Formats: sequence, C-alpha cells, structure tokens
Amino acid sequence: MAARPRIKDVAEYAGVSPKTVSNVINDYEHVSEQTRTVVREAIEALGYRVNIAGRQLRQGRTGMITLAVPELDVAYFAELSRHVMDVAGLHGRTVLLHQTGADHERELAALHGFDTQFCDGVILSPLSLLPRDLATRDRRLPVVLLGERSPEGHTDHVGIDNVRAARDATEHLLARGRRRIAVIGGALRGRQGTDRLRTDGYRAALTAAGVPFDAGLVVPVDAFHWRDGAEAATRLMRSATPPDALLCLNDNMALGALRALYETGVRVPGEVDVVGFDDIEASRFSVPSLTSVAPDKREIARAAVSLLLERIDSPDPGASCRDEVVGHRLVVRESSGG
Repeated sequence: MAARPRIKDVAEYAGVSPKTVSNVINDYEHVSEQTRTVVREAIEALGYRVNIAGRQLRQGRTGMITLAVPELDVAYFAELSRHVMDVAGLHGRTVLLHQTGADHERELAALHGFDTQFCDGVILSPLSLLPRDLATRDRRLPVVLLGERSPEGHTDHVGIDNVRAARDATEHLLARGRRRIAVIGGALRGRQGTDRLRTDGYRAALTAAGVPFDAGLVVPVDAFHWRDGAEAATRLMRSATPPDALLCLNDNMALGALRALYETGVRVPGEVDVVGFDDIEASRFSVPSLTSVAPDKREIARAAVSLLLERIDSPDPGASCRDEVVGHRLVVRESSGG
C-alpha cells in the first residue's frame, strides 16, 4: 500500500468497523480477545501507526511543550535539556527549546507560554522571576519549575534538596580537616533562591561541626561562569588568610577555579580542596578530576515531564501544586582526595 494506512484501511483488512479498530487502539475494555487479535494482526500487516499529532490537534493541543532554560552553553542545562527531550519523546511530545538568558521579560514570556499559541505546557528553570509573577500567572497553562522554587506553592516544582546537598558537600570537606571553606557563588541576603539555599546548607554544616562562620568566605558572583569562578578563586587566594577549600555552586565555576589555582601554583588537593555542583561530563575529565554534587538529571527530567503531562491531560486550575524532591549524591574525585 503506497499511501500511509488509515483506520479505515485497517478496518477493511480485519473485517470490522473503524469504531472497533479505534476501541482496540485505545484499549477499550469491552472488546473480545478474538477481535483484539484480528485487529492487531491487521495493524501489524499494514504497518499502521497512530497519528499522535492528529489526535492531539483534535483535542485542541499542539503536542509540543516548551523547555525554557537560562543558558544552553552552561553544560548542566545542555545535559538536562537532552534528558527532557528524551523523556518527552517517549510520550510522543516535541520539545521547543527556549533560552531566556535569565532575562525577566523572556522568563515572563515563557511562563505565559508565549500566549499559549505554540505549546501545551511549560517546563521553566527561572532565575529572574518575581514572586508576584508566579502568584498572578494564568493557572490554566500547566507550568513546572525546575531549580528555583515557587514561593507559597503557586507552581509545581521539581528539584533536589539544595540545603541537604550543600551540607553533604561541606561535611565531606570538614571530614577532610578543612576549616576555612569558601563558597563561590554563595549569597547571604536576597530571596531564597538556589544560591541562598546552598549557602544555608553550608552554614548548617559548619554550625553542626562547631566551626565559626566567616561571612568573608561567602563570595557572590555576577554569573555562574568559568571566568567568575577563576576570578573569585584568585581573589580568595590573594587574601591575608586564604581558604583551604572551595565549595563552588556549579561545576563551571569550579573548573574555572581549578584553572586559577593551577596558574597561581596552588596544589589541589594538597593545599586546597575543590568541590562543585551538577556533575557535568567535563568534571570527569578535568585535571584533577572534580568532586561534584550530582543531581539525578534523568530523574528530574522524568518527574518534570510526567507532572506536566498529568496537568495537560487532566487540567484542574484549582488543584494544589506539588513539590517533587529528586535525589542527589556526592561524587568524590581527585580534587578532594578521591
């Protein structure tokens, strides 16, 4: 058969009605096993495939979801995007990838689904959205946040326990005898974003170990890039009382810090330990290899897509929002004695 087979063709081949074929495809329970077998053999013989796009359009959907991330050249977001696309593809969905640049207006446009013309729902990793943006959004459009949590539970969220993860990393450094642990990318003030939560975990570990907290060891940065990590590490090592460990709040900064320490003749891990966050692929191949907090990126993608599709398939704007916490682990490598 030259043309793509239709339900009508399957029905004629099997000697049943098109409605019966549709019932078998949709696993309708009131169909005899003999009829199911005949229809499935016809489907196999003709090579019929369900037209997912057509079905979605008939339901008033596009079959596409938007994934909006700050920067695609940050390895964590590139790796996470691949996982989201893989998982969405298993559900017959196409992913529209949008780079926000952490710009408020672009994140706001993604939050509203670009006026919902192109997508059925949005997975968004925000950095600039304000609490009022989330509180006043149109709840009819399904949205799942990654990383940054919605205050007061206005939006579904998937992420790791950032406080616990930073505490685990800090406790590892403390167990190695490190006492002047600097946090590159940390924050002591401002909203409760990822940087604040990870700094809170760091402080909790110090308090539990009886190690005095030094605010001068918390180093905010303009962006979580290689250069920011390198510049922060250089400043810290030039201080009168340099640190003996660096906890960098993403791997890009940690890799930049490793380069800066190498250029200034500081031995890692002999004089300074370095730990990052995200466990990107480059962390396995740096010299020394980088100890890093590894979020389960595949599980983050699976949970986010599943939650979004559940909201798309069973819309209920008044339903309470959910916060799904995904696991993490600390992968110890050479930069902290592994």
